[in-house]
Amino acid sequence: MADPKLTEQIEAFVGREYGRVYAWDRVNAPMIRQWCEIMGVDNPLYTDPAFARQEGYEDVVAPPAMLQVWCMAGLDNENYPPGSTTENSFEVLKLIEGYGYPAVVAVNTELNFERYVNLGEKLYYTSRVDSISDEKTTGLGTGFFVTLAMPFFSERDGGEDEKVGELLFRVFKFKPAQAQKPDTKAEKTKADKPAAKRPLPGISDDTRFFWEGCEQNKLMVQRCTDCQTLRHPPAPVCIKCHSFEWDAIEASGKGELYSFVVMHYPEVPPFDYPNPIGLIELEEGVRMIAGLVGVNRDELEIGQELQVEFHRFDDRLTLPQFRPVTR
Repeated sequence: MADPKLTEQIEAFVGREYGRVYAWDRVNAPMIRQWCEIMGVDNPLYTDPAFARQEGYEDVVAPPAMLQVWCMAGLDNENYPPGSTTENSFEVLKLIEGYGYPAVVAVNTELNFERYVNLGEKLYYTSRVDSISDEKTTGLGTGFFVTLAMPFFSERDGGEDEKVGELLFRVFKFKPAQAQKPDTKAEKTKADKPAAKRPLPGISDDTRFFWEGCEQNKLMVQRCTDCQTLRHPPAPVCIKCHSFEWDAIEASGKGELYSFVVMHYPEVPPFDYPNPIGLIELEEGVRMIAGLVGVNRDELEIGQELQVEFHRFDDRLTLPQFRPVTR
């Protein structure tokens, strides 16, 4: 049970508000274009002024999911624009840490949007401690969920500022769970159980060609026969011309590492951990999620050259996985 003194103090933080954090730059087309390019977003509403005007807007608008980006500090997390608050909106974490909860992990975020953000607008956000949970025990340990509400505003000259969206950011401040001593009986029972097998994919008429290709050590990519657009994951309709007609081509299996994550927790049998998963951009132009093999986490680099390999699991499933190409 949490210390009553701590509980009393953290309750006083709920509802506390913190000052403005400004964006370094007004909303502008070059940053929108670069963000869309990096994220792989090709909606012309964000990059084509003529199309945006045709849709009823004065110019291009910023993607809603980009809202948080405008007010980021940059590489130096403390480098905020002039006029921004110097208060630490997460100061309650220091208080909780002083009572023996040293670890912190981000849990989730939620973004809500009021409207599109337009070119030239000057944005800022404020912060409010939205809630702090009672002491909770999870697989990671025991601690408190702290949620910060961050409403974003467009600053108006001589008028009332307009709210354009809100971000909820939640972290877990906790004391790590103690590792339990091995239970020899449990270990024996576990050893007696059959080893877990990899789950089989759901196979439909739209995806069967891909899995049959894997069984033949071929990396197949769906292609629209009307406009020749490649697409992955497989789908019944072309994303470009909306045709239902398609066939498949064999890809070279060569690509680059577009992005990646390394899964550590929770550990789910029968996968090995750490478990590196990559988003691979094939040289044919489509992107594919697959496991990475023969990699060292510290040596993974965006843009790294990769080559597909096919691996057989449980004598019933063949998966494409990618290995870095030795230069």
